[in-house]
Amino acid sequence: MNTNESPLAEWGILKNTKRPVVIAGPCSAETADQVLETARGLKAIGIEVFRAGIWKPRTRPNSFEGVGSEGLEWLKLVKSEVGMLTATEVANVKHVYEALRAGVDILWIGARTSANPFAMQEVADALKGVDIPVFVKNPVNPDVELWVGAVERVLGAGLKKVGVIHRGFSSFEKTRFRNVPQWQLPIEFRRRMPGIPMICDPSHISGCTELLQEVSQKALDLNFDGLIIESHRNPAEAWSDAKQQVTPAELDKLLKSLVLRDVEVSQSLKETLDDLRLKIDKYDDDLLKTLDARMKIAEQIGQYKKEHNITILQPTRWDEIISKIVAKGAEHNLSAEFLSTVFKAIHQESINKQNKIMNGE
Repeated sequence: MNTNESPLAEWGILKNTKRPVVIAGPCSAETADQVLETARGLKAIGIEVFRAGIWKPRTRPNSFEGVGSEGLEWLKLVKSEVGMLTATEVANVKHVYEALRAGVDILWIGARTSANPFAMQEVADALKGVDIPVFVKNPVNPDVELWVGAVERVLGAGLKKVGVIHRGFSSFEKTRFRNVPQWQLPIEFRRRMPGIPMICDPSHISGCTELLQEVSQKALDLNFDGLIIESHRNPAEAWSDAKQQVTPAELDKLLKSLVLRDVEVSQSLKETLDDLRLKIDKYDDDLLKTLDARMKIAEQIGQYKKEHNITILQPTRWDEIISKIVAKGAEHNLSAEFLSTVFKAIHQESINKQNKIMNGE
């Protein structure tokens, strides 16, 4: 039973058609020597696709924003001298034309561009008639609709080889991730657009090498089709994002540590899973009934606040709820991050219901 065939195989670009497809290379192309040495190290461990940033969008000015078009000549050397396919990010029409002229094999559209429908449309128009794989990274903000729309624009330009890259989402809250993965969002994207291959960018989700294995394994467990990982010949000397890059040797060790699960299951396993899922469904029904009862109490509270002219939001009460829930949740092996997310949503729904009562809606 071959359950690990990559959907990217039909694109005809890879010799190794098994999951996961791995794209690797430095965050930024810095010098010809750095590019070629890194590429040779990656080729030696079986990587077929070399990635390197040529143009680097930076939040603040006066930061290293990539070597520019000169770096495209180095990617040509990777193809001719090392024998690897090449991939880079494009953010505008100029980038598209220059990358295509240089013979880059795979393009991806970055998170800042995918968040801007006007920019996406311009890039999509520039890609009309192109027959190479194009990936769309998720927007920086957690908006599945915006991500779906960005992909639809590329598909609307007539491209057939379109995939997406999950690189996590920006958050004002401090977490252990550089970009919070919010796995439910790529899962929802896949539900909305099931035919689109999806690869994960654990480097930008993690922001550090310590989390790379965890994030990569999670992506594979969720049946992602591949990984795009930043690798540098000497990460300590990298001109950008040094903390999240690994050497080719470290990447080899990381990839060998990953466990690839079967996509399909036997009939006996399916029956067991179906039985367990029925139990989950019952608990879901119980949760809905409990939430309904809770919201009815919230509505009563809203009516009481209206009658006594009390504001809806009581900050000290919210702090008490979160502190109590997190403490109790620890006793049941539930993470503070999970509980905070769930109860914030519940609290927001309570506020919405009270607001309708307070304002006579």
